[in-house]
Amino acid sequence: DFINQSFISFRMIITISGTPGSGKSTVAEILAKKLRAERIYVGGIRRELARKMNMTLQEFNEYAKDHPETDVDVDKRAAAQAKELGKKKIVIVEGRTQFHFLPESLKIFMKVDPEEGARRIWKDLQDKIIQLRRNEGNITSFEAMKKRIHERENEDSARYKKYYNIDHREESQYDLVLDTTKISAEEAAEKIFSFIKSKRLIKVSEVRKASHPALKGGAWKERLSKLRTS
Repeated sequence: DFINQSFISFRMIITISGTPGSGKSTVAEILAKKLRAERIYVGGIRRELARKMNMTLQEFNEYAKDHPETDVDVDKRAAAQAKELGKKKIVIVEGRTQFHFLPESLKIFMKVDPEEGARRIWKDLQDKIIQLRRNEGNITSFEAMKKRIHERENEDSARYKKYYNIDHREESQYDLVLDTTKISAEEAAEKIFSFIKSKRLIKVSEVRKASHPALKGGAWKERLSKLRTS
């Protein structure tokens, strides 16, 4: 019997930016599994910093207006980590400004209709574990959620303009812009994967391992080594 195994052989950094509720985190997780990639989540790093300072994300963002290190230092560390990891493997960096720090990356922008984005986030917040992880503070209604998202988008954009002189929402800066309003996270991940393949940025090789004479003993190890290092 033959066992089919697919090996994806390449080194790359993928950055994912976008609007709230567009599915960035879920898609990044799916792609990381599909591509056997390392994932760096900048938003998660900032949320953890907020917790350590006994702040909600909203309070932390207010604090960040006069403390650039909360953005700049985190972004620089994430980019440096991605470059180091990217020497040996695929890295997916989820962060709104990482395309700016990693211009060599494949730059993805995910967007969603604001109403749909708010609906997705509000649904997630009904889960106590996700609510704790997101650290959004006390949001008691869907309307309050929509208002908070709008405020946060403006606040974040103002900080990025102040610290980096960029507008992360300018779509011309990206290699692929994906509207996820009417598609699932799985469909979005598949579209990104197809885009990567269409640009020939990856090499997918199928290897058959079993009793095939060409793959016995050292021949198997040699072929696998070539796949992983080419």
